[in-house]
Amino acid sequence: MSESRQTHVTLHDIDPQALEQLVQYAYTAEIVVGEGNVQTLLPAASLLQLNGVRDACCKFLLSQLDPSNCLGIRGFADTHSCSDLLKSAHKYVLQHFVEVSKTEEFMLLPLKQLMKCVRLPLLSRDFLMSNVDTELLVRHHSECKDLLIEALKYHLMPEQRGVLSNSRTRPRRCEGASTVLFAVGGGSLFAIHGDCEAYDTRTDRWHMVASMSTRRARVGVAAIGNKLYAVGGYDGTSDLATVESYDPVTNSWQPEVSMGTRRSCLGVAALHGLLYAAGGYDGASCLNSAERYDPLTGTWTSIAAMSTRRRYVRVATLEGNLYAVGGYDSSSHLATVEKYEPQINTWTPIANMLSRRSSAGVAVLEGMLYVAGGNDGTSCLNSVERYNPKTNTWESVAPMNIRRSTHDLVAMDGWLYAVGGNDGSSSLNSIEKYNPRTNKWVAASCMFTRRSSVGVAVLELLNFPPPSSPTLSVSSTSL
Repeated sequence: MSESRQTHVTLHDIDPQALEQLVQYAYTAEIVVGEGNVQTLLPAASLLQLNGVRDACCKFLLSQLDPSNCLGIRGFADTHSCSDLLKSAHKYVLQHFVEVSKTEEFMLLPLKQLMKCVRLPLLSRDFLMSNVDTELLVRHHSECKDLLIEALKYHLMPEQRGVLSNSRTRPRRCEGASTVLFAVGGGSLFAIHGDCEAYDTRTDRWHMVASMSTRRARVGVAAIGNKLYAVGGYDGTSDLATVESYDPVTNSWQPEVSMGTRRSCLGVAALHGLLYAAGGYDGASCLNSAERYDPLTGTWTSIAAMSTRRRYVRVATLEGNLYAVGGYDSSSHLATVEKYEPQINTWTPIANMLSRRSSAGVAVLEGMLYVAGGNDGTSCLNSVERYNPKTNTWESVAPMNIRRSTHDLVAMDGWLYAVGGNDGSSSLNSIEKYNPRTNKWVAASCMFTRRSSVGVAVLELLNFPPPSSPTLSVSSTSL
């Protein structure tokens, strides 16, 4: 280096007092880090590659984290590439956001930077119009107005949400959250259940959670954001159009707007923040109609009907499309499958399954559509097949250990879980899971309750189980 031949070397962007302290440290191996020198000492230590001093500065700043300074420390750590301190400061901001939002540091953040972090599309249309649109800061800032227009487009064009999707249209994911599997309703001998239970993967245990307001078997269940939706079903007397949602934060169920049609044995799936209900049985006939629910507006809208009437059908989402799989058309069990494309509101047939299946379990894992078990009109099945959308072909994979129909199938943590159902003679509380890497099914922890015609979905939760669970109360009702 040229400096090695110079009698005087000029050091740029370094504080003289910090340099003097670092030279003394080089001779004494001692240095005091405090509020008065940490902001000059850390960049100087980084420049001179004195990692011990740099780490001591980061440790000191970490100990000083407070709602009033955490944003500044986060920015300081980012500027000087202190990745561990940056991560810790960012986590602190998230954990203390309410307090942080009231500080001077927060108020000094640029409006554009703040608004880009707000999930405006996930707010209600009424709130956008009455609160956001009337805010002078938004009205007088062109980039903020663009964000408001983006949110309103998301509301007004639900069929285009796949195209409009970005980080602001997706619910936030909590750091440290874990996946929890919920088993909702269903039935067993002489009973239909309103109770629900949830499986915690961290502890390998099931927990009872709040019961629905209505007993439901043959129900469709799906998750949107941090809520579960139980759609339609059969209560022992009537096929249902009612819908209710579960909030894990309050451990409670709330009514939602009812469907336009009564449906049991229906297929339900969530796509781009919308809830789809297809086929089923209305108490008189097998259905091919379908409808879509928007939780942001609380409205159901009819969409194109399937080409085939299907009850005991399952629906899954893959690559931005819906797939309605198998079912029963009132005369035969079906091997046919059709695909719905939301942007053009059209159902089209795809390749038939290898086996006829109604009441099968259907889920998507690693870009493949899996169909497990079901009934072919002769017997309850344990066979499993999967669909490759790139080749439009089906192939068999390892069969389940137990024959199952009226069960549900869900993907979680890289596994497929087959939950409950009926083996042809009795309702099941057993669970088994499939590893696509080994092509094997293994047993998992059993539920408390036997559940056929059950609905299953997965949520990512930060705090589980809820602090208390309601008393289980189920009256006997013929299934």
